[in-house]
Amino acid sequence: MQKTSSRLLALLSLLQTPRDWSGGDLARRLSVTSRTVRRDIDRLRDLGYPITTVMGPAGGYRLEAGTRMPPLLFDDGQAVALAVALQTAATGTAVAEDAARALATLSQVMPAHLRHRIDRLRVTAVRPPSAGDTSEVDPEVLMELSRVIHAQQELRLDHTSGPGTSSAAPRRVQPHHLVTWRHRWYLVAYDLDRADWRTFRVDRIRPRTPTGPRFTPRRLPGGDVSTFITSRFRGNDGTSTDWPCRGEVVLHLPAADVAPYAQDAIVEELGPHHCRLTLGSWSWTALATTLGRFDTDIEVIGPPPLATAFADLAARYARAAGSERVARTAQG
Repeated sequence: MQKTSSRLLALLSLLQTPRDWSGGDLARRLSVTSRTVRRDIDRLRDLGYPITTVMGPAGGYRLEAGTRMPPLLFDDGQAVALAVALQTAATGTAVAEDAARALATLSQVMPAHLRHRIDRLRVTAVRPPSAGDTSEVDPEVLMELSRVIHAQQELRLDHTSGPGTSSAAPRRVQPHHLVTWRHRWYLVAYDLDRADWRTFRVDRIRPRTPTGPRFTPRRLPGGDVSTFITSRFRGNDGTSTDWPCRGEVVLHLPAADVAPYAQDAIVEELGPHHCRLTLGSWSWTALATTLGRFDTDIEVIGPPPLATAFADLAARYARAAGSERVARTAQG
């Protein structure tokens, strides 16, 4: 028979599985009597674990949520996964400081063999340069938004349009989802005053109280939040993840040189020094500008609006070059 301490840990590990356990099932899993299981349940309750008795023909036990945080038990895989998640969260997130403290606490109580594994697995979440101006999100705001989403309550909020904006526009919304996109938090909500779906940067939101009445959630365009967010940030209507503008060109570069910078584009090899590139963007001008960064000759296969965008950009760039020469002449 296992020692009492080892048996309690094994029992706790079973109870942490989200299901009801009968006394007989626990006794068989632990190779003990039902009487021993009852005594061990009482010991765990004395330690602060809220274990309730399930009534019924078979009877049983369930680990409930308590009023305070009792000690937790993780197997090796769970501990490693938790450490990796905390390392990732400890860089530039709304809960970075709490994540770092939690990781330090977890490392202190890990067995030596696990701690050595985590020490070798150092993960750093690098924020892209474009996210350098990202304002930190108040965790209390995140919690309040999560609460009203779960409660399905209308929310009044103030939302500033951007940096340097002193006044915040009041909005009345039906909150739907909290999402992260490229290191920023957003609230997806139905704007009641504009009768349309909107995304709000959470770091620019100030919730007002009291909240409004309960509502029946609307169906999100696109069917799910991932499709909706991807579509909106690609300049679409929220129902499709396709780019509104999609074109095809031939680049005078090897496919191997283009592929590392193609992101979600399709690269096809046409020969040692040519490749076909199919990609999308939110506008034809943006698509033509993106293609120009490859610094090589470009042949437009289609569609015609892409060729028109190249012509418009060529004329615009020519005027810009001419204005610079005029400025130099005037200074001389």
